[in-house]
This record gives sequence, C-alpha cells and structure tokens, in this order.
Amino acid sequence: MAKFLLKASYTTEGVKGVLSGGGTARREAVQQTVEGLGGSLDGFYFAFGDTDAYVIADLPDNATAAAISLVVNAAGGAQVTTVPLLTPEEADEAAKKSVEYRPPGT
Repeated sequence: MAKFLLKASYTTEGVKGVLSGGGTARREAVQQTVEGLGGSLDGFYFAFGDTDAYVIADLPDNATAAAISLVVNAAGGAQVTTVPLLTPEEADEAAKKSVEYRPPGT
C-alpha cells in the first residue's frame, strides 16, 4: 500500500453539502470510497485557508489515487490535489541512490 495526502478545496456546492450533512458525514463518505477501493483511511481533518479538508489514506497504487481524484474533481463539490507521501525509510533509500544529472546550460 502507498500513502497519499488528498487536499480538498470545497466549491460553494461542497460547502453547502458539509453544512447540510455535517463533517462526520463527509468523513464517512470518504472512508467508504477509500475502503471500497481496497484502501484504508488514516485521517480526515478540516482546516482553515485554501484547503478545506486534508485526507491521509493508504491506497493500493497510484492508479487508485488518480481514480479518486478524477471522480471527486468531476463531481464538482471539491477540487482535489493528490500528493504521494514517502516514509522516512523511503527518503533514506532515495538519498542513497546514485543519480547522474546534468543541469540545463552545463
């Protein structure tokens, strides 16, 4: 399983839905979506600012994360940005890889 951060910014219609159904109803809807695709919900948080909700989920793969993003964005209640998350061990592994790179202009 891969871990993802989904950042949701609600549209006017999405905010109306939260006002009508409540925050726990949104969390339950997201949990059903994630679990229906073979994943698990780690966390769901509302926030102030440009992003209205942060979701942390374990999902089977990138395609599953992309599918959620596509469906949510197409539905029109929110715009979702999906961010793959790395564990500290994965960052260690990346730091140990030998990468040959030539910057532009050199």
